Amino acid sequence: MSLHLASAPPQEEGGKPRSGPQRYVPFSEHLGLRVERADGGEAVVSVELRPELLNNHASGHGGVLMTLLDSAMAHAALSRIAYAREVVTVDMHIAFMRPTSGRLQAEGRATGGGRSVCFCEATVTDASGEVAARAMGTFRYRDAA
Repeated sequence: MSLHLASAPPQEEGGKPRSGPQRYVPFSEHLGLRVERADGGEAVVSVELRPELLNNHASGHGGVLMTLLDSAMAHAALSRIAYAREVVTVDMHIAFMRPTSGRLQAEGRATGGGRSVCFCEATVTDASGEVAARAMGTFRYRDAA
């Protein structure tokens, strides 16, 4: 990542950053999401599906895919502004296309917006490169709490 932060991000207890590209999000850590890259309005986030992340059809749970897509788009929106502010998801539309297994990768991209909102899109692919889900989302920028 080629991000320049003017100062070190605020730290939580245990030294985990609350902001910036390496921000600590407990739910994302619980799922095992990994930010592979986030720069210039684009981001790649991945997850290795484990048995507890599957649905009753032995496929990646839809909630896991939604979180993966949301995370990729949020990091894309944040990297567009060099993580200078925070974002919250305002709206998200998802299309599920096929069952998933193994390692999943979401590629998010900021497609437009301005000072207060960012429009994004993201695609999840499986280990074979097949598209499993797509999303579009709107994110509102806000000052850090």
